[in-house]
Amino acid sequence: MSPKKKTDRLIYLPLGGAGEIGMNAYVYGYGAPGSERLIVVDLGVTFPDMDSSPGVDLILPDIAWLEARRDRIEGIFITHAHEDHIGAIGHFWGRLGAPVYARMFTAHIARRKMTEGGFADEAVHTVAPWPEVVKAGPFGVGFVPLSHSIPESAGLVIDTPAGRLVHSGDFKIDHTPVVGEPFDEKLWESIAKDGVKVLMCDSTNVFSPNPGRSEADLPEAITALMKQSSGMVVATTFASNIARVKTLALAGRAAGRSVCLLGRAMRRMIEDALETGILSDFPTVVTPEDARDINRENLLLLVTGSQGERRAASAQLANGSYLGLKLAEGDTFLFSSKTIPGNERGVIRIMNQFSEMGVDVIDDMGGKYHVSGHANRPDLVRLHQLIQPKILIPMHGEHRHLREHVKLAKEQGFEGIVAVNGMMIDLTDARPRVAEYIETGRTYLDGSVQIGALDGIVRDRIRMALNGHVVVTMIIDEHDEPLGDPWCEIMGLPETGRSKAALVDILEADLGQFLMRADDKTLRDDDRLEKELKKITRQVCQNEIGKKPEVTVVVSRLS
Repeated sequence: MSPKKKTDRLIYLPLGGAGEIGMNAYVYGYGAPGSERLIVVDLGVTFPDMDSSPGVDLILPDIAWLEARRDRIEGIFITHAHEDHIGAIGHFWGRLGAPVYARMFTAHIARRKMTEGGFADEAVHTVAPWPEVVKAGPFGVGFVPLSHSIPESAGLVIDTPAGRLVHSGDFKIDHTPVVGEPFDEKLWESIAKDGVKVLMCDSTNVFSPNPGRSEADLPEAITALMKQSSGMVVATTFASNIARVKTLALAGRAAGRSVCLLGRAMRRMIEDALETGILSDFPTVVTPEDARDINRENLLLLVTGSQGERRAASAQLANGSYLGLKLAEGDTFLFSSKTIPGNERGVIRIMNQFSEMGVDVIDDMGGKYHVSGHANRPDLVRLHQLIQPKILIPMHGEHRHLREHVKLAKEQGFEGIVAVNGMMIDLTDARPRVAEYIETGRTYLDGSVQIGALDGIVRDRIRMALNGHVVVTMIIDEHDEPLGDPWCEIMGLPETGRSKAALVDILEADLGQFLMRADDKTLRDDDRLEKELKKITRQVCQNEIGKKPEVTVVVSRLS
């Protein structure tokens, strides 16, 4: 590794995942200010909701800053295969063009995403775990195994001329994770023995005061539930939590139940895990067609949709049926998962739908059937003690998580700084400092098109959803005279208002009267005419129904 020059600097720049949970994207740079060589850690997505992003398929980080410097990117390193860390690879790779590095299972998922995005998967390179190191310009990057809720998760050791960095990725301290590698404290101690300059650390569960529990704590309680339940049992968890899916499936088999997987994401994850050798001893599953012929008390369905997703198998079952399978009174539905903040409404809606069917719904408020994949506060302290960094920078958390994590670090005598998306941190010296602020934000995948958050498309969609829409159409003849009255079409608005007459009739009458008294200058000016028609339409609607809708005016002129 080249020696450090006095003019060179080491920078850290989160573009997503700092100040929020999800959409992780982090940049490290080393070199002369303004011309640093760069590496990217993770390219993830987050998911939309109907309140803030109606109709949107995915939310992605804004990588405009990174794209403008694509010739300086040495590599993209993916810590694990959760969507909020890998989901944007197939959408962004064409704009970045750098080689992608990951461990075997994660690389397998990355290649599929590259293919789905229309790119050749040769750009994805499989890397063996530490002590193998990838040389990427001034960086040496190694993947260190740790435990999380998906197999082959890794923290990164990033060696630079300015010192060693550790990027924890998502992690928990689990010595018996069921699937995947246990957390190896001696390995992390050995990595830290020569000194770590900065630890970038997961902050998700910094407010959880008790030590985290192991995945191996769950099988006994879940098996007992499967045996006690009289009807069909349906369980949902994150599709990527392969260890949990295995735990549920083995519990079902121990209770004498056939196992059926429902939901494309869950089937695909299990297939990927089996194909790569990550998963073994998974029970034989039955098809949905065969499941329909099995007695209810002998059947376990493992389904997608633990977060209330409208199109997932759980929601389909709550709406009546999925692939010919239905829940009935006396069945049991288990949420073996934690509801991510923001998803509560969708989850509760599904719970109530099942309850109305007479289904017994069991969530995990008491922690009996779910353990988190993230380190709780005592486990964060343990990692701090193992690494002993000079500086700690929290990541993967909302602002309140980051701020609390800095407080925790300072209690242990470590320097800390809250760095949110767009805040470039200079790590060259003993104390971190803000070097500059980068404009960043969100972009949307809307259907098959990527759009910017400031393009106005989603904003207009929200406004139409809130206020409704009126289309006003009129024809102007060759003498600049109205050809009849304008006509209106309304969408998302009541048909009648305070006057008890049809809203369309009132609109058309008032607009017609305006045209009768409009002067020649107005009738010849499309912009002026549109402005007046919009104004009158909104005023009439406000008086009649108490709403000011979005208005589109179409003026056709006969030549």
